[in-house]
Amino acid sequence: MAKVMTKSQVVSHLAEKASIQKKAAAGLLEELVSLATLQCKSTGQFVIPGLGKAVKANRKARMGRNPQTGEPIKIPAKTVVKFRLAKAFKDAVVPPKKK
Repeated sequence: MAKVMTKSQVVSHLAEKASIQKKAAAGLLEELVSLATLQCKSTGQFVIPGLGKAVKANRKARMGRNPQTGEPIKIPAKTVVKFRLAKAFKDAVVPPKKK
């Protein structure tokens, strides 16, 4: 499996493609992350057109099992963030199978 791009590699790539300095590209990336965080907290979702959207969701309390002892345990309810990919992005990465 190929290596994942690091933050500095992403910043370098963005700076090169947009013909801007790396410092400006890093600032843009940081601002995008903080905007996504702020919007998810306040409205419950943040959309990046063409990529997908981050959605805040509530998980119900449920019964689970301790894998070591097999003892049933109660897992409390909690709020999580899910990222749903856009259909265009999914189809570009993994083309749908033809029937």
